[in-house]
Amino acid sequence: MVEVAAAAGVSAETLRKIETGRAPTPAFFTVSALAAVLGISLDELAAVCAWDAGDGPGGEAGEALSA
Repeated sequence: MVEVAAAAGVSAETLRKIETGRAPTPAFFTVSALAAVLGISLDELAAVCAWDAGDGPGGEAGEALSA
C-alpha cells in the first residue's frame, strides 16, 4: 500500500482513508493518479462505478464493459 500511495503522490494515510470510506469523495486528481498507478483506465473505473451504482448489463456501464 505504501508503494502505491507513494507512486501516486498521496500519503499512505490518505489511501487508507479512501479504502475504509473515511474519505468518501477523494479529489479527482487523487483518483486519477491511483488509477494510473494501478493500471486502470478512467473509462474502466467509471464503468465499474456505474455498475456498482446499479446500472447493470443493460445500461451504459454494461455497454462500456462489452465494447
